[in-house]
Amino acid sequence: MDFLRPAGWEEALAAKAEHPTAVPIAGGTDIMVEINFDHRRPEYLLDLNRITELSEWEVGEDSVRLGASVPYTRIMEELRTELPGLALASHTVASPQIRNRGGVGGNLGTASPAGDAHPALLAAGAEVEVASVRGTRRIPIDAFYTGVKRNALAPDELIRAVHIKKADGPQQYSKVGTRNAMVIAVCAFGIALHPETRTVRTGIGSAAPTPVRAEAAEEFLNAALEEGGFWDSGKIITPSIAKQFAELASGACNPIDDVRGTARYRRHAVGIMARRTLGWTWEQYRGSGRTLEGAA
Repeated sequence: MDFLRPAGWEEALAAKAEHPTAVPIAGGTDIMVEINFDHRRPEYLLDLNRITELSEWEVGEDSVRLGASVPYTRIMEELRTELPGLALASHTVASPQIRNRGGVGGNLGTASPAGDAHPALLAAGAEVEVASVRGTRRIPIDAFYTGVKRNALAPDELIRAVHIKKADGPQQYSKVGTRNAMVIAVCAFGIALHPETRTVRTGIGSAAPTPVRAEAAEEFLNAALEEGGFWDSGKIITPSIAKQFAELASGACNPIDDVRGTARYRRHAVGIMARRTLGWTWEQYRGSGRTLEGAA
């Protein structure tokens, strides 16, 4: 196994173009596990740790440009206001040591359905900035996951950053694990309210071959909130609406049985998380003062 260590971004792109099979490593929290257990033996490792721009972020007027290697700890501590859903997801990642090393770019590159960041990125409607010697492009998060541990990257491309709109409403994240820490998700659920567009987005992890959105649940809830005047009135969402939303979210799953949980349990748990996170986010919205009820 050869180790490539570019000093800058352009050098990294050139190395990836010359060695398309090279596996990028920054935090190394995923790839090193696979190497240590001899599940993977790449011909080349492409070390990106000398490229400082990957560990930086920019907060713009409407969005955050998050470098691929920004550690989860920094997201938790410094971007909680702008990216609350991703900050909550970051809290659930493994241990403090891994949160200090790992970043969103690693989750995206690995594209495991159990990656903790995916549901929050789907709910927020993120875009992934990727680059090669041929140029730069942005991939909508909905189009990024193409199969089990597969993504839309071309062989010569590297993940540079993630563009995420600043939260314009409450966001939540929930995860089921077999213990309280250092655990791969049995299943996970993210939700984001977008009052500016009067829409709700979701994200489901570890309950399908790829991270997915509960699109039927979103469509149902968006229609119910609009038709019932909930956005303006801020009234409590009825139990029947919450129940239907949860059932549709559960129906979006396509899980498997494995050592962490059964398919049946995953579907059930996603429904419970969907109902609970909807309740939490809606209570936050009702108390935000943005509704007629809150302004009264």
